[in-house]
Amino acid sequence: MPEFGQTAYLDRPNTTVVHLYILSRSAQLYSTDSLLKAARRAGHHVQVVDHTRCNLFLDRSPVVYYEAEKLRLPDAILPRIGASVTEIGVRVIQQFEAANVFSAVRSDALGRARDKLRSLQILLRGGVPVPRSFFLHELHHLDYAIDRLGGAPVIVKLLESTHGTGVILAESKTTAASVTEAFVRNRQPVLLQEYIHESRGADVRAFVVGGKVVAAMLRQAAAGEFRSNLHRGATGTPAQLSTMEEQIAIRAAKMLRLGIAGVDLLRSDRGPLVIEVNASPGLEGIETYTGVDVAGHVLRYVEARFKHHRTQLLSNQ
Repeated sequence: MPEFGQTAYLDRPNTTVVHLYILSRSAQLYSTDSLLKAARRAGHHVQVVDHTRCNLFLDRSPVVYYEAEKLRLPDAILPRIGASVTEIGVRVIQQFEAANVFSAVRSDALGRARDKLRSLQILLRGGVPVPRSFFLHELHHLDYAIDRLGGAPVIVKLLESTHGTGVILAESKTTAASVTEAFVRNRQPVLLQEYIHESRGADVRAFVVGGKVVAAMLRQAAAGEFRSNLHRGATGTPAQLSTMEEQIAIRAAKMLRLGIAGVDLLRSDRGPLVIEVNASPGLEGIETYTGVDVAGHVLRYVEARFKHHRTQLLSNQ
């Protein structure tokens, strides 16, 4: 591959072969492995790069080092960034973007999606229905907040969490006060949300790629658990979305400017509500329970968007 500052594809404008980096902590992770296999089946040159081991150098042109080795410029990157390393992930993506490398997930979109409050604000502005929520940073307003949400029980969420960690069902105002106080005193901002009783511990994950829902599954929480995360023992089944659910999922991904997204919806008495939009949705559950080659859809999206990106760069030469 050519060095940074050069254009990787000007000498092969008629080929569809893509030199691809998958930004991931490990090639052994199911999602990363599934994407690797899909890229190789398509004939692409693909490599897994651990973004947490990258160092960034800014001089006349942006450079990425993998530890002490200077990385060559790929055609595209496919970020798989975990919530606990969002900050470094965003910075590495930004460095590649500064070198005109196509990213399947933009750095700004990843940052927006990971901030639960910001993402809900954006969704509301775009007319996407979400649960009633209250951002709280002063404890003496807690009773008022809970009343505005319809009373206990309420959901208490950390603004940054994954796999259900930092998401607590507070059955009473007393419990909500204890949990919220513990978070706030540890300088952890929290979001209170109404509890949707009628969902009965189930939600729907819609996997959106390129403005289309390519797969969907219903996730049912384990007995005694309200969180429907598969990592917490929930089970999955293929889901048939209503037209409204499909439109809302696509709208949610579009509002956050995500070409690849896992949109989680609750089925409430007042219609579907988006509870979260995941910028690095896992593939294991959705592929296992639906039988859909989601990784293949993702790779075809990367190919199509890279071609568009390449055309734009060539037209600006």
